[in-house]
Amino acid sequence: MELTGSQIVMECLLEQGVDTVFGYPGGTILNIYDELYKYKDKIRHILTSHEQGAAHAADGYARATGKVGVCLATSGPGATNLVTGIATAYMDSVPMVAITANVNLPLLGKDTFQEVDIAGVTMPITKHGYIVKDVTTLADTLRNAFAIARSGRPGPVLVDITKDVTAAKCEYSASKPLERKLPVRFTDDDIKTALDLIEGSKKPFIYAGGGVVISGASKELAEFARKLDAPVCDTLMGKGGFDGTDPLYTGMIGMHGTKASNLGVSECDLLIAIGARFSDRVIGNAAKFAPKAKVLHIDIDPAEINKNIKTSASVIGDVKEVLTILNSHLKQAKRPEWTGHIGALKDEYPLKYDTTGLTCPYIIEKLYEVTKGQAIITTDVGQHQMWAAQYYKYSKPRTFLSSGGLGTMGYGLGACIGAKVGCPDKIVCNIGGDGCFRMNMNELATASRYDIPIIQIVINNSVLGMVRQWQTLFYGGRYSNTVLKDKVDFCKVAEALGCEAIKVTRKEEVEDALKRAIEMKAPVVIECVIDSDDKVFPMVSPGAAISDVFDADDLE
Repeated sequence: MELTGSQIVMECLLEQGVDTVFGYPGGTILNIYDELYKYKDKIRHILTSHEQGAAHAADGYARATGKVGVCLATSGPGATNLVTGIATAYMDSVPMVAITANVNLPLLGKDTFQEVDIAGVTMPITKHGYIVKDVTTLADTLRNAFAIARSGRPGPVLVDITKDVTAAKCEYSASKPLERKLPVRFTDDDIKTALDLIEGSKKPFIYAGGGVVISGASKELAEFARKLDAPVCDTLMGKGGFDGTDPLYTGMIGMHGTKASNLGVSECDLLIAIGARFSDRVIGNAAKFAPKAKVLHIDIDPAEINKNIKTSASVIGDVKEVLTILNSHLKQAKRPEWTGHIGALKDEYPLKYDTTGLTCPYIIEKLYEVTKGQAIITTDVGQHQMWAAQYYKYSKPRTFLSSGGLGTMGYGLGACIGAKVGCPDKIVCNIGGDGCFRMNMNELATASRYDIPIIQIVINNSVLGMVRQWQTLFYGGRYSNTVLKDKVDFCKVAEALGCEAIKVTRKEEVEDALKRAIEMKAPVVIECVIDSDDKVFPMVSPGAAISDVFDADDLE
């Protein structure tokens, strides 16, 4: 049948199982939005307050559901407003398709009104980018975009379509979604080498990253850890990939990792990195990282092998597939002396905070209790992000959504909206600092417009907390432009944008506020006022080995 380019976009979205898109209209993308109006019973469109919010919402939707997130924007500033969200998804391997429209083909390259080479702009931050200049290639381009976004190591793909293509007509035939199966890269010898390393180890330690979550390998990882009788630490992206309540779990590794994880990894004789990329925030001083250990790296992306840390052996493949094979060959091991030692480190160095007043760790522990650990938690970036990673126990994958690689302030609220749209039966809560919240708090209007019952907790310390912590510890207390004490009333802002608002200033008010927010079944902002000088511990100084981890007691 003959369809316009805009109709082909709609039909291709339906082919891919897309039921929700996030976006903002404009001149060049009007034909697509006109078609969206006609398809509104099949595809739900969430109009965000800003294109960056649309990208973050598509990202949150993708992380929470495992599906490909979709965002739409017009040319020029609309498209460039997606860039931060696309880069966020790229750094954290999130499957997303960003569809933009550009000026008519004869006007490309002539500095036309609202013209930007968005494919060129986003080339370094996408898995692939397309400019569609011929309507006959549109359907296959969109199908390839979705296949690339979700295959292998996932990531964002940009499809830029000239406006005349959205109006042009051609023959369209329906097709099933493409499956891009990557070739098997690992060999029997790779598996044998890995098994030999494991069986020859007396002190193995498992370091689990976001690849565990992406590949759906939580059950396989749990079996692997138990067969090895090995402790498990995780990264920010790996949260929920291994049960945070499991006795073998030691907490996060790295700059704000637990002492048990950092010291344990520094003592182990085999570090098994699974779906992790040895980020600088994890390894600290690379020359001093895991100095006694051989390193076995399991990852789907060959570019990550030996990139930051030299490995002894690697298995390049899907984590779920590789762990399934390894588990089938492994015999049950018992390492009571090693696990007992790590258990003693956990007992000696538990996470702790000042319990005399209202603090973010206390709020997060209460949130964990009230939600019984079953909520989806999104965060912005900073101290609150680390506290959310430390004090909420994530037992399931896709329940902690945070900007890890790019560290995007303002990410959380859009992601929270996307996650709630994708998982309507879950309690979804964003934890953000006052500095992050004010960056994209306009998305509260999106939540209220569609009656999306999210909970936004604003940790208000009147400063840029993480930057202030560094200024205190490493910059002689020179608080250059990090104090936010001003006249902004977040509760009034929330109410003005159509949301409910609760202000909390004492510990005794926290539990009731959280319960009320859940019962309201409406978008709610809970502003929690904490001290400006609360700090995240443990911590590793920049450039130091992770074994040099310290906390407040060490400073005293």
